[in-house]
Amino acid sequence: MIAEEPRVDPTRVTDVARSLEDELRKLIVGQRDLVRGTVIALLAGGHVLMEGVPGLGKTVLVRSLGQALKLNFSRVQFTPDLMPADIVGTNVIRETEGRRDFQYQAGPIFANLVLADEINRATPKTQSALLEAMQERTVTVGTETRKLPEPFFVLATQNPIELEGTYPLPEAQLDRFFFKLLVPFPSQEELLEIARRTTGAAVPQLHPVADGESILAAQQIAREVPIAEHVLAYAGRLIGATHPDRTELDTVRKYVRFGASPRGLQTLVLAGKVRALLEGRYNVAFEDLTTIMLPALRHRIFLQFEAEADAVTADRILSEILERTPKEPARA
Repeated sequence: MIAEEPRVDPTRVTDVARSLEDELRKLIVGQRDLVRGTVIALLAGGHVLMEGVPGLGKTVLVRSLGQALKLNFSRVQFTPDLMPADIVGTNVIRETEGRRDFQYQAGPIFANLVLADEINRATPKTQSALLEAMQERTVTVGTETRKLPEPFFVLATQNPIELEGTYPLPEAQLDRFFFKLLVPFPSQEELLEIARRTTGAAVPQLHPVADGESILAAQQIAREVPIAEHVLAYAGRLIGATHPDRTELDTVRKYVRFGASPRGLQTLVLAGKVRALLEGRYNVAFEDLTTIMLPALRHRIFLQFEAEADAVTADRILSEILERTPKEPARA
């Protein structure tokens, strides 16, 4: 089989991604998987849900991303009293030359990069306003619908240890996030390096390495990366193995209530295409799918109560699916 010749220059994506990662690492110590996952989601046109205890640099990462890109950045601190109009905007009465009329005042969601900090502290009504805008890329106030700027990237954070006064995201809304990234606690060496970089007189300064036009071009190039049918079929088998009625894995049958949606397959394929470009290839390999499976699917499989009782996590189940799912189908 003759490899398809790229119609565009894929090195443009590789150069943008590597420059962005290098710039972010001036401030972000360690967290290589976190940085790589964020860059992949950005270049794939998806949104990220980031989970970790306070103080691990989630907000710093998003602020750094805004500095490394020539894009508008806004932050929304989610609280229980936050209303949907505080995010999407509202019509206000203005008086001009003795006449009163309504004028739209845009909310903070009208930015290229939006940090939704502690999203699980807001009420479901406010969460829905944000997540609807994420999905439709539009905002409707009254009878008028307005398009959000492009590119549009939402990075939402949540604290897994805080339960009182929080509103967990429903399953259907979790599915709208491209990746769910977990923020691990830094190693001892990384901890010391964080102290050195943040408590000294000189703080590293980031410089823009890309703009909105280059990000949109990279997103289009990524979609044109070819994926062979047998690799696509493997991605389909991974998704099928998350469903208790379509797998022979006892762990899935016992602990999983609902498996990943078709959106999970779309995420696997698109993220695999971006990762292939970041690795310097113009075709999706099995390795690309296995590497990004956990962040792509950990929030898309919903567990039974028995899983929590037995301390079985989504990551553990997905890891077993990876081990037990053959890359080539069994021959009759």
